[in-house]
Amino acid sequence: MSQDNTLDYFLKACWQNLANKYNQIANQHGFTQAAGYILINIHREGTPVSHIANSTGVKTTSLSRVLNNLENLGFIYREASTTDKRSVKVYLTELGVEKRKIAKNVVRDFNSFLDKELSAKDRTQLIKTLLKINDLVSQYDPKVEKSTIEL
Repeated sequence: MSQDNTLDYFLKACWQNLANKYNQIANQHGFTQAAGYILINIHREGTPVSHIANSTGVKTTSLSRVLNNLENLGFIYREASTTDKRSVKVYLTELGVEKRKIAKNVVRDFNSFLDKELSAKDRTQLIKTLLKINDLVSQYDPKVEKSTIEL
């Protein structure tokens, strides 16, 4: 089986192309695709950092870097809980609210474009297939044999 004939190749290539397109658009507005995705997941009443990590799937080290960048750009600010210093909530600044609106509109516009180009049947089947693949990935548990070669 060649690399370009595997499902994961096509999924990765499609996602990379989509992320690159979002980055091109986001860069025109002074942020990145990852930053826009995080901005969309910050709510008016503030959002705990742990919730942002869980809802975006961004690893802690990457999230910390993006949050630092967003703070330096003036899009967000962070406040530690008065009752639990380990708990930190992230809030949008006025500029962050504007950038969040831009990010949401970019996602809406792109999805409207896709909806116009894909039939309802194609869209439903794609979502169904992606959900199934996601479920299968969670179920996959390969049995790895111990190597006989000592390192």
